[in-house]
Amino acid sequence: MASISLGPSPARRDVLARRIRLLVAVTITYNVIEAIVAITAGTIASSTALIVFGLDSVIEVSSAAAVAWQFSARDHALREAREQRTVRIIAVSFFALAAYVTVDAVRALAGTGEAEPSVPGIVIAALSLAVMPFLSAAQRRAGRELGSASAVADSKQTLLCTYLSAVLLAGLILNATLGWSWADPIAALIIAAIAVKEGRDAWQGKGCCAPAPATTAGSPLPAAAPADRDGCGCSPGCSCCS
Repeated sequence: MASISLGPSPARRDVLARRIRLLVAVTITYNVIEAIVAITAGTIASSTALIVFGLDSVIEVSSAAAVAWQFSARDHALREAREQRTVRIIAVSFFALAAYVTVDAVRALAGTGEAEPSVPGIVIAALSLAVMPFLSAAQRRAGRELGSASAVADSKQTLLCTYLSAVLLAGLILNATLGWSWADPIAALIIAAIAVKEGRDAWQGKGCCAPAPATTAGSPLPAAAPADRDGCGCSPGCSCCS
């Protein structure tokens, strides 16, 4: 009987793993630069929003570093063994990010400090808004094909940075042009709520699921792949393969 593989071949897994390592390396490098620029610009302009954006970059580095640690293992079985711990680290980073954003938003709404206009802040926010969606999409595709919950969760962390970049950019521009200091903290609280949801989903393992094992033509699905799972091995509601 002909064999039907419902998951990537070992050679394809190696290609995807190398791609994820490269994307993670680029993400870490960019976020280190982003953190330095944002925190420096925020300190100069007395902008808590910029400083927190820089701290978000630090959190993203820790998340990406966790994925890099997982995929530093050349052996597929060892990478799988590290999966759960990596996902938990990413989930905690989501919660930490939500806490930072919430504290910053509440302080801004309470009128603590008055930020000055920051051209470097506007530039770094606009650049992140342009770069991050592509990094997130590329890693999410590779993670879904590989069936890696950690890679998908980290891609969501990168996507969340896109939302934060948009919020920060709008806040900096509105504050600089119209003096609407309340716009940024309100939007930031919405982003914090999204971060909590993504962190909870990552902690519960809802971000992705492993590809279903191979079967043979004309044979029923093996016991490891129950009938309520689709061809990618995903249970109902799983977004990994969508």
